[in-house]
Amino acid sequence: MEQFTLFVISLLANLFSAFSGGGAGLVQLPALIFLGLPFGVALATHKVASVALGIGATVRHLREGGLERQFVIFMLLTGLPGVVIGASLILQVADRHAEIALGVLTLGLGIYSYLSPKLGIEYQAIHRDRNGFLIGGAGLFLIGILNGSLTSGTGLFVTLWLVRWFGLDYRRAVAHTLVLVGVFWNGSGALTLGILGDIHWAWIPVLLIGSLLGGYLGAHLSIAKGNRWIKRGFEVVTLLIGTKLVLG
Repeated sequence: MEQFTLFVISLLANLFSAFSGGGAGLVQLPALIFLGLPFGVALATHKVASVALGIGATVRHLREGGLERQFVIFMLLTGLPGVVIGASLILQVADRHAEIALGVLTLGLGIYSYLSPKLGIEYQAIHRDRNGFLIGGAGLFLIGILNGSLTSGTGLFVTLWLVRWFGLDYRRAVAHTLVLVGVFWNGSGALTLGILGDIHWAWIPVLLIGSLLGGYLGAHLSIAKGNRWIKRGFEVVTLLIGTKLVLG
């Protein structure tokens, strides 16, 4: 029953995450803590499982296309150092104040997207000059620190940053977030947390299966439904995650 519960939680959390561009930690991380894992162990275990979300989504998005090589390399170079730094710090500091701040920012993402009806509906290539990439890279580095330290909802920051700063539509932004953040950022965070902390390996297989399947199905839904549905899903998930982080 415990394994079945973990599978259902993982499947649903990662399905919605793959559809909206982030947020699996809203359900999966608190569930692992509720089932008895300390925060640090739960975070490391969730990070390992969330790599499967990225792999499942990658399989579907690679079949569809839409990934831009320059952003793949750019997001790796700018985000990964921040992820390692954030994962190294989180095991040494209290997280409640950071969670509240992150919750307020996440609520702001959803409200901003809702109040900008045309945001992310159509693809517009902007800020592709040197200064644009420097500012964009700094933003991804800071989000990487958040991703390494606090897992709930940081993928949503990447999604909106790609939409707002670089002009990607929601479908392309979600594809890049799931592939780069899901596989490489979360993989680096999991490795760092695994070295510095502990992983509950007994739960990993069922979490990997749920994450892999949920990632693939969520990516399929995002491709099938298009930008307006993804935008609404993004706004709903950001508001839920923001509220959850603030209230605790």
